[in-house]
Amino acid sequence: MTKNITIYDTTLRDGSQTEGISFTVNDKIKITEKLDELGVHYIEGGWPGSNPKDKDYFAHYKGKKLKNAIITAFGSTRRADTKPEDDHNLNELINSEAATICIFGKTWDLHVKDVIKCSLDENVNMIADSVQFLKAHKKEVFYDAEHFFDGYKNNPKYALKTVLAAQEAGADCIIFCDTNGGTLPSEIKQIIEEIKDNFTTEIGIHCHDDLDSGVANSIAAIEAGCTHVQGTFNGLGERCGNANLTTIIGILSAKMKQKSIPDKNIKKLMDTAYFISEVSNFAIPNNAGFIGHSAFTHKGGVHIDAMLKNPKAYEHVAPEQFGNRRHFVTSEIAGKMPLVLKAEQLNIKLDKKSPEAKQIMEELQKKEHDGYQFESADASFELFMKRSLKKYEPFFKLEGFKTASERRNDGRVFAEATVRLSVEGEEQYSAKDGDGPVDALDKALRSALTKFYPSLSHMHLVDYKVRVLDSKDGAGAKVRVLIESQDEHGSWMTCGVHENLIEASWEALTDSIEYKLLKDHKK
Repeated sequence: MTKNITIYDTTLRDGSQTEGISFTVNDKIKITEKLDELGVHYIEGGWPGSNPKDKDYFAHYKGKKLKNAIITAFGSTRRADTKPEDDHNLNELINSEAATICIFGKTWDLHVKDVIKCSLDENVNMIADSVQFLKAHKKEVFYDAEHFFDGYKNNPKYALKTVLAAQEAGADCIIFCDTNGGTLPSEIKQIIEEIKDNFTTEIGIHCHDDLDSGVANSIAAIEAGCTHVQGTFNGLGERCGNANLTTIIGILSAKMKQKSIPDKNIKKLMDTAYFISEVSNFAIPNNAGFIGHSAFTHKGGVHIDAMLKNPKAYEHVAPEQFGNRRHFVTSEIAGKMPLVLKAEQLNIKLDKKSPEAKQIMEELQKKEHDGYQFESADASFELFMKRSLKKYEPFFKLEGFKTASERRNDGRVFAEATVRLSVEGEEQYSAKDGDGPVDALDKALRSALTKFYPSLSHMHLVDYKVRVLDSKDGAGAKVRVLIESQDEHGSWMTCGVHENLIEASWEALTDSIEYKLLKDHKK
């Protein structure tokens, strides 16, 4: 019987090493909850011995259990010529109270001699001592054999000696790492098949993507016998990134019929990937496998004609399996069915052959062309649908707004916003200060409206992201603003697009308020 594949996510640690990404503690908690909902088995929260932010993350989860995943703390083996009980890093791992700990150690003799500069025997002792120390504290211990494949190709006897030392010390899983990302899939498979009979413990794979083959290398390792795979969502990571778990999970499910996350959750793959994309402010390529916006887009007469007759003609899998959908970008019928289905969810009847469906499709295509992305901004999409179908009455009317920012002599930056609205025929004016113009606008807007809609006092803005859509236009480029808002019942996402950052922010803010009032009105 084939063993299920363990999914070990390191987005919060390896992924945070992506150039340009800096997760807040709140970001990491939100991603953790999303990954737990998806059903990954392990979530590597960070390195508690390396920075205060990761210590705060583990403090948040002390004494708490997730629904599906196990929080894992990451660190290294003890330092050379140091007892495990005196090693700061190992003690911080214990203090994190994580049930599972993953440590890395040196496999490549080049690193032992030139980087940590100790004897080859001392390096082996460092590995064994560290694993034994953590096991003595009743921890599940994973051992990441850093640079394993480079080490094995250079000195196979020594590389194998290091990982067997971890196994003998009690490690629960040995993970072979292609840390420099320069190994070919054929080499990965050959080396694992050569050595796997030496292991009685579970073996795993951790690949980087420097040859653009991190996914292929991970799949080759699984075919060779690994049952534990490490990676990041959307391939985040240092240099060229890590093996993309989004794609790996898709391949395991669709191509290898191999269980990893629960089958019922595979359809959440796209939603999870885009959620992490927005939180990390790191764009997913349109042509990304399984979940990219263009992954199931068909253009040109021959393809579209065939697809209308049989979807298998030009698709290797069904997009719905992964939460994606099919697009026909040159057909008059293109994309109408998803709109019809969305309308049904909103209790609106929409005939895909109707003039209304055609008009909505044209409006949606224009918005997508302008830079809107509704997969993450579900609240804005619902408002778009209802406005297009004339099924929506605005709760207020904007008469005007103004923002101003001022830097004072003491170094503080002062922002002020004023808004003028009409509510039920009554004009409202509000002026508020804020940490920035968007914060001030949010406060002024809700101050003007709370008299009429008291429930707005129970919502707040929890996240704000800005993405430049076409950097070649420089300071004149369009930006997409994504806002997450929350009340006592849940959270929702809205977006705005404009060349002016404040205008894009205003659109997302007002959508957020309108959606809150709309859902309260439904109750």
